[in-house]
Amino acid sequence: MSETQDTAEISWADFEKVLIVAGTVVRVEPFPEARKPAWKVWVDFGPYGEKKTSAQIVALYRPEELVGRQIVGVINFPEKQVGPFRSQFLLTGFPTEEGVVITTVERPVPNGTRLA
Repeated sequence: MSETQDTAEISWADFEKVLIVAGTVVRVEPFPEARKPAWKVWVDFGPYGEKKTSAQIVALYRPEELVGRQIVGVINFPEKQVGPFRSQFLLTGFPTEEGVVITTVERPVPNGTRLA
């Protein structure tokens, strides 16, 4: 396999630019205006505040399963307009044939803890 942009090595300094932190889901609402099925998700990132996103995770998760759960998000991408909704962070996950599996922490950490 030849090296592509996806597999090119990066420096530690490059990695440190990406603010990947843990946060707790505080609210989930339907997003009927979305082109693909999605939830509106609000997450408490501790010292970074509460941020919201649109997440295409409806295939595997119901709102009541998400509220109170700790997730992993990237919080320093530029905000993105998704229809009538302003997405403020990227909820990370792994795409599978069944749907996106969200990235969670193995045990609780303080909201805003940075991935190292």
